[in-house]
Amino acid sequence: MRVATEAVPETMRSLIGRIGAAKSLDPVVEKVSGWVTALTRSTPVKNALSGSWLGHQLHPVLTDLPIGAWSSAVAIDLTCGEAGAPVARRLVGLGLLASAPTALSGAADWSDTYGRDKRVGFVHAASNETVSGLQAVSWLLRRRGHRGAGAALSLLALGVTLGSAYLGGHLSLARGIGVNHTAFQPRVTDWTDVAADADIAEGEMIRVEADGVPVLLARQDGSLNAISAVCSHAGGPLEEGSLDADGCVTCPWLGSRFFLEDGSVQRGPASVPQPRWKLRVEGGRVRVRSA
Repeated sequence: MRVATEAVPETMRSLIGRIGAAKSLDPVVEKVSGWVTALTRSTPVKNALSGSWLGHQLHPVLTDLPIGAWSSAVAIDLTCGEAGAPVARRLVGLGLLASAPTALSGAADWSDTYGRDKRVGFVHAASNETVSGLQAVSWLLRRRGHRGAGAALSLLALGVTLGSAYLGGHLSLARGIGVNHTAFQPRVTDWTDVAADADIAEGEMIRVEADGVPVLLARQDGSLNAISAVCSHAGGPLEEGSLDADGCVTCPWLGSRFFLEDGSVQRGPASVPQPRWKLRVEGGRVRVRSA
């Protein structure tokens, strides 16, 4: 039993490793990534697709819609036969409609990855596009009265979906793509001395630690604010980013922007706000604690 249970993950790890190492994919990967970056350059578009308005990434929410519709269509094909043909065809069509925004949100997330993860993500996306193509042909066959052929294609597409879903799960759960990088930071409940007030000049950002937790201190227009120094999206060091005139800090890695006063996301790819810290100055010393 132990050998059997380890065979599947070992095989998949080997396959994913080969995909991640396939540098031959890079020319097309970078070309497609450039298209997606151009498409999402507008802040409203980037925020909409990244889920900045939602509180976490949009793509995982949307994936349930096409997968659910197509799985239901296959279940009806297998259990209802001709009697369920109209419903199954409608479900295939609904899945196709839902797949468009799902693909767009996934592409927005994928364009902010790099290296091995970007190659695996590209194969994940290409697999999903193959699924959509198979389901589109299935819908046309069903519409023309070829229910059996359409059902067979939907069943095949569902198998490809499962393989693609494994790659998506690997990126999210094994590689931490899109995971909140501040989620496991401990709360600091006591006021903790972290810096001298005089050491933070106007327009300056510094990184300090409160009981081992990285904190960003920033002074702008005479106001001193504190948020987590680790970007919630990809773990970037915010103190190395830019302090913008509108009271935001921009992550140096992927360009996520956060409002210093409350940590809220102003531009994706981040979808989770930065943890905010309470701050007070006593005797020339800056003290912070978790908000």
